[in-house]
Amino acid sequence: MSDTADVVLIGGGLAGLAAALDLAGRGHRVLVVERKQYPFHRVCGEYVSHEVGPYLRRLGADPAPLEPASLTKFRLSSPAGCVLDSPLDLGGFGVSRYRLDDYLYRLALARGVEFVLPATVADVTFDAPLGRHTLTLADGRQLTARLVLGAYGKRSALDRQLGRPFFAQRSPYLGVKHHLRLPGFARDVIELHNFRDGYAGISAIEEDKLCFCYLTTRDNLKRSGGTIAALEAGVLAQNPHLADILQHAERLYAQPEVINEISFAPKQPVEQHLLLLGDAAGLITPLCGNGMAMALHGAALAAPLADQFLRGELPRPALEAMYAQTWHRTFGARLRVGRAVQRLFGGPMLSELVVGGLRYWPAAVRALMRQTHGKPF
Repeated sequence: MSDTADVVLIGGGLAGLAAALDLAGRGHRVLVVERKQYPFHRVCGEYVSHEVGPYLRRLGADPAPLEPASLTKFRLSSPAGCVLDSPLDLGGFGVSRYRLDDYLYRLALARGVEFVLPATVADVTFDAPLGRHTLTLADGRQLTARLVLGAYGKRSALDRQLGRPFFAQRSPYLGVKHHLRLPGFARDVIELHNFRDGYAGISAIEEDKLCFCYLTTRDNLKRSGGTIAALEAGVLAQNPHLADILQHAERLYAQPEVINEISFAPKQPVEQHLLLLGDAAGLITPLCGNGMAMALHGAALAAPLADQFLRGELPRPALEAMYAQTWHRTFGARLRVGRAVQRLFGGPMLSELVVGGLRYWPAAVRALMRQTHGKPF
């Protein structure tokens, strides 16, 4: 591994791996710093809209070898079990992050991307006269790069260093993910089930597995006695559809994946000369189910601009301005819609009214889906 690169990616999730593949394919020396060893699990709904298909094929990373589930239908339930069904116009596929991230990682290795892992970036500085970044790792090693892309996820100590406003605000949300087996569960449907102060999604991934992932609040957990098992038995199971899932499903690993402090507050896609991708740039509410596609789309926006910069065709101020403008134009409206939609499902009574009303207004359901999803890119 060289300690100097054209581009360093901080974080090797979907956004980081896709951007690494893209930039390496354009002839640049690319280095990815990731804090874990592949493969590993992440808290994620593991549904990807088909809008990403053309980009993955351009990268030579078609997910077909992973045998993902094909998802074409949507089902939504209120806390009391009232159900709304709708087609997914564009559709999508289901595949675990454990398998998809490892697949992209191995493709990147084969194409010359260098990796530093497991490793954590403790500090990033920028030398304006030299036009270079210096990254200091937690073990003291240093890396230098002409450009740094931050794809480190929802929340990192780097956000504190960068002085990002959302980091100083406590967030009430936590996310939990299980992998399950549940005989008879339809493999072409995404189900989203509301419960008091939260909602859970379940859909098929590869093989005969299901991803079961939910968002709720720390207060909900505390009121349930502080354990995930008690929360699921006492709160999630009040929704009859969730009660059935929890009663009959086989859990495929002993403990769920859990993440705290999930913030949906607005962020900026450029901070102190770092271009930010994926959840580091902005997090869409899981209710809208499109975070994985947005991460890949962010890489598709950043890579061609980064390529122009690295070739000397675009000065840094123009690079940063153009990326920020393109990012806001592409994602700003869907993030606002996502935050607005999430507020409709905060309380049981409002959730019942919304789901009950939308059952008789299918055009509105499909319009909301179009507002939170993009077109193939």
